[in-house]
Amino acid sequence: MLSQTFNHKLMLGLVMALILVGCATTNSSGLYQSKPVTPDADIIGTSHQAAEALIQQSLGQLKVSKPLLAASFANIDNLDQTSSFGRIISQQFSTTFSNRGFQLVEMLLRKDVYIKQQGGEFLLSREVKALSEVHNAQAVIVGTYAVGKKSVFITAKVIDAQESTVIAAHDYQLPLGPDTKHLLKPDN
Repeated sequence: MLSQTFNHKLMLGLVMALILVGCATTNSSGLYQSKPVTPDADIIGTSHQAAEALIQQSLGQLKVSKPLLAASFANIDNLDQTSSFGRIISQQFSTTFSNRGFQLVEMLLRKDVYIKQQGGEFLLSREVKALSEVHNAQAVIVGTYAVGKKSVFITAKVIDAQESTVIAAHDYQLPLGPDTKHLLKPDN
């Protein structure tokens, strides 16, 4: 009986060891180490907080009665490229501005309606300026993101649609959890 209990414990120990080995990776010296999974942050809550920061900075400069445009956030390394991440972050900013009473023109962005880089400067494209005139928009909510090793870094701005000057800006970061990584896959 004692031998049978010992055998069960030994078998259980071996199964547990095999499971742990399956969840481990080797480091440079060949030793096994577990690979932790980075958890996602509250992407929605963080975006809403960042949008609130832009609203606070814009007080007195933006009129609730005049429309705003919201552009998809773009990859800083290729401003013509966005992703599901860039589109959803823009939509979350729009939600916050809308909930605070601002009028937003729905504009799920095409690739050429953003800001263009020219000589180190970011300028609103002609199409954004034309759209802002058609809709009598006072400003555009824009943003960029850069993917790091462990985080994605986001910069959001409210830009005067006619002058291309920054009214408000906010920087923040999110950890590269599984959902964030999936959303960051570039569009084809």
